[in-house]
Amino acid sequence: MQLSLMTWPELDLRLSQGTSVLLPIGSIEQHGPMGLIGTDAICAEEVALAAAELCDGIVAPPLCYAPAPFNTSFPGTVSITPELFQQLLFQVCGGLLAQGFQGVFIVNGHGANLEPAEAAASELSDGAVHIQSCWDPAPIAQLRFELFGEWEGMHATPSEIAITQVFHGPKPIGAAAMPPEKLSVEYIAAHSGDKHGPADLHRARFPDGRVGSHSALATPELGDRLLKVAAEALAQDFARFSTSKRAAIS
Repeated sequence: MQLSLMTWPELDLRLSQGTSVLLPIGSIEQHGPMGLIGTDAICAEEVALAAAELCDGIVAPPLCYAPAPFNTSFPGTVSITPELFQQLLFQVCGGLLAQGFQGVFIVNGHGANLEPAEAAASELSDGAVHIQSCWDPAPIAQLRFELFGEWEGMHATPSEIAITQVFHGPKPIGAAAMPPEKLSVEYIAAHSGDKHGPADLHRARFPDGRVGSHSALATPELGDRLLKVAAEALAQDFARFSTSKRAAIS
């Protein structure tokens, strides 16, 4: 259920029964030649909505604008500072908790969100905010590897693009038909959390926007499989989180 499509009496009843809320966070940035600019936000929201259907959860409107300075040399990327994102997330989570939600379960779709999100969570009540990326649960990580192996890469991944295709259809493959440069284990470790450096240097290194990800392997059929596995895992984790919040308050 979407928070934005509820009435206040409907929400008041749910709050009186004790409930937590799912909050998707993503980004507005390029995702290679065939990936949608809103990919991260779309994936976070759609996985959260699918999970909510399984566990009768409530999904708050997504936060889409986020830090993505390394991609600003590509058209369409809108980046805000980590400090602004941290403060925005702090106020949104604080507002949801003040309204009576027992906890906020953040569903993340963008690597650069993690550090400011963790900082924001640390400023709020201990344990009131949980952060989990769409790709965190073991079942979805295993499926991504089974489907794409090393070609999953780091950015404009076939798994995330496949999920967007479920809802918005595929874009022409175009230049993405050619495999990108494969990444070394060392490169992945050094650049985790979207530590990709200055925008001009990043685009020079990865001129089509993909970072080791063979986006052309994505299909809506694979996206449907990925969405179901991710939603099932997220629903289980959210249910455990919600139960723990109710137990702590009662």
